[in-house]
Amino acid sequence: MKRDNFGSRMGTLAAAAGSAIGLGNIWKFPYITGENGGAAFILVYLGCIILVGLPVMLAEFSLGRKTQKNAVGAFKELAPKKPWYLAGMLSVSTAFIILSFYAMIAGWVFSYIVRAATGQLNSVAPEKLNDYFGSVVSNGALPVFFTFLVIAVTALIVIFGVKNGIEKCSKILMPVLLMILVALMIRSVTLDGASKGLEFLFKPDFSHLTKKGILEALGHSFYSLSLGMGIIMTYGSYVNKEENLLSLAVQVTVADTLIALMAGVVIFPAVFAYGLKPDQGAGLIFVTLPAVFKSMPFGVFFETLFFLLIGIAAITSTISLMEVVVACVTEQFKINRKKATLFVALALFALSIPSTLSFGPWANVKVFGKTFFDLFDFLTSNIFLPVGGILVTVFAAWVWGVKNVVKEVTSDGLHEFKAKGLFAIGVKFVAPIGIGVIFINSIGVMKKLQAMGLSSTGAFGLILGVFVLISFIIWRIKCRTYRIEE
Repeated sequence: MKRDNFGSRMGTLAAAAGSAIGLGNIWKFPYITGENGGAAFILVYLGCIILVGLPVMLAEFSLGRKTQKNAVGAFKELAPKKPWYLAGMLSVSTAFIILSFYAMIAGWVFSYIVRAATGQLNSVAPEKLNDYFGSVVSNGALPVFFTFLVIAVTALIVIFGVKNGIEKCSKILMPVLLMILVALMIRSVTLDGASKGLEFLFKPDFSHLTKKGILEALGHSFYSLSLGMGIIMTYGSYVNKEENLLSLAVQVTVADTLIALMAGVVIFPAVFAYGLKPDQGAGLIFVTLPAVFKSMPFGVFFETLFFLLIGIAAITSTISLMEVVVACVTEQFKINRKKATLFVALALFALSIPSTLSFGPWANVKVFGKTFFDLFDFLTSNIFLPVGGILVTVFAAWVWGVKNVVKEVTSDGLHEFKAKGLFAIGVKFVAPIGIGVIFINSIGVMKKLQAMGLSSTGAFGLILGVFVLISFIIWRIKCRTYRIEE
């Protein structure tokens, strides 16, 4: 079976950037920025992207391109007869579970596109928008239908393959997304009072930055770039052998961050112009912004455009998440793409139903005290993703070896990599320690240490010290048990 690959550099960049650019940029990044004080949070986030995100992305790209295999196959080839393939299975499982509820949230967006375009959303009084959103997500049948629609559209694109499906679609959707963003930015910054929103976004005030905000910036820098779930590794396996991986990773990182900042420029000037608060949390785009558009001239048009923008961003991410699973199924079980995609899509839809109904008929059905949606979100965000990220960095840096990663990044010396020394420090120490801190914090260890009497600074210092010690021990033994001969 001949393996599909990206056909052009632009297509590679569009697809890789599309995988990273999603609801995290246009939905989550603006509201966590609003909750954590604006510009100061953004500066910390940018630092985390450089120190943690970029090294991990390069490691994943390298593993994928070196082997030209899916996330499971890559580990099997580089560490045969050793259990490292379980790290690949964890990544694929993470992508599968995340897509099951990500498709649900994308379904809410699709629903809002229809409601905005038909004027239904604009007819709701601002004070009723919160209740309206609740009624939309709790209506059992309709959210299930829109979730199915998202999965079906995604499967239709993936079924055509890497070059004719994912690449072609990304080359169309990404420019459209950019044009819509620019149009909305122009409208937002020309509103009376918009300057306060720009000041909030770009003028740092470190008095509003908390330790919680720093940890959130660290966590989002990892999740935003689609790391730890096999996407970058899978897409890396489709990249041309002569492609400059460092350049590609930097461009994807810049595009991802730029889109997030542009989304902030769309949202915050409009929020401040109409006297609303920027710290409205997850309801920012579903509750606060419809109130903004209602007060704005040509509000229905711009509201529809805004939700179309979010819908496009969501689809570029659902495509990449599904491709991780489909690539694994086709290559590990020798099934053709069409059958594998249909099987994966049906399985995803079945798994999505409990999460979708968690906001309606099954709201009181709890597993370990959590609804199905909360359980899937907790497992993937707080456990699977960080553990997968740590395993990838440890494998790339300590088992496969930094020399091999650098060799692949430079296409065996074809391209320069002047910062390889800094990269080695980043992928060996900074990234795994950073991801480890995310993991420890996300499972509640920080809170438990504080409950025992430690200050937040002391708890953070203790956890950091433990990870530094672990890294030192790994460095000393050099993972000799699993070392691959270069």
